[in-house]
Amino acid sequence: MSKKQPVHCHVVESAARTLLKERGVELEAIAQIVFDMQSEYNESLSMKECLESVDAVLEKREIQHAILVGIELDKLAEQKKLSEPLQSIVETDEGLFGVDETIAIGSVFGYGSIAVTTFGYLDKQKVGIIKHLDSKPGDRVHTFLDDLVCSIAANASSRLAHRIRDREEDLREEEIKHRDEEERIG
Repeated sequence: MSKKQPVHCHVVESAARTLLKERGVELEAIAQIVFDMQSEYNESLSMKECLESVDAVLEKREIQHAILVGIELDKLAEQKKLSEPLQSIVETDEGLFGVDETIAIGSVFGYGSIAVTTFGYLDKQKVGIIKHLDSKPGDRVHTFLDDLVCSIAANASSRLAHRIRDREEDLREEEIKHRDEEERIG
């Protein structure tokens, strides 16, 4: 019996990014949320920096795995392929169903308390693309996706806040890069 090889990280990342795009989530829309969250703390913040932070977050395996699982469940619910009562719970985004938040918040812990509190804020306030996804346009089910976007935006916002602080403290770019690489492990 041959040992199965793990799926290469580039395949997983590409699949996660493709799924976001297929579901109507542009990275620029997530970056806009990050910009809106962080611009009051940094007058010189650019959308380019926010998009770079979103890109960096999407390189993290935990985020990719959460995206793959969550979107797959949303798609199965659209196709009515889940067993009852799970089908109805996911399809209607039942208010007491917290598994969608649990998966999304599980990928937030790697970016610290700023990410956790930002996730809670975004999940409650439903801003930008999150609000659009939560409104369930057409026959789409976004029970998991809206929370995943909250997670990506919260992580990118926290990551950016730390990078800004690192620069304010005049850390060398090599130190900042090393910190960033350490965050991507996992």
